[in-house]
Amino acid sequence: MRKRHVMATAVTAGTLAALAAAPAQATEYSSALKVKGVQYDAPGRDSNRCDGGNTREEFLTIKNYSRTATVNLKGYVVKDATGNTFTFSANHYLQPGDYVKLRGGRGTDSDGGNVVYRQNCNFIWNNDKDTIYLYKPGGSRADVHSYTKSANDRDGNGYINYHG
Repeated sequence: MRKRHVMATAVTAGTLAALAAAPAQATEYSSALKVKGVQYDAPGRDSNRCDGGNTREEFLTIKNYSRTATVNLKGYVVKDATGNTFTFSANHYLQPGDYVKLRGGRGTDSDGGNVVYRQNCNFIWNNDKDTIYLYKPGGSRADVHSYTKSANDRDGNGYINYHG
């Protein structure tokens, strides 16, 4: 009798462990905002100089996939695998189906131009592999994607598309 109870407990614990280890992408659809794509490798030779560099050509596209809700990006956080972080500190409203490109480098944010600049001339995404995290203002995860250049960038152009 005791063996069956122990066996059932072990199976239940194993099932719970498997569920807890499920990939993060399994919960990404609970958010209207998702990572649409990433230009992780800026065209040309990498140069993080603020004048004449190409960090502006590295960008993350975030899209509002809701059919009805407008979403304010203020308080959303983008993070990479090593902890480099960008927080949307100003109001930036995305209408249903709208998107924003979060670019490296310095520039003027524009709702009309669908662009926000990190105001930092360092690259955030690694050219070989990385993980992109998008967090809601309250801290819960909105979306996550890991990539490797060899597995996810078949045409080698430095851009990976997610969610169509």
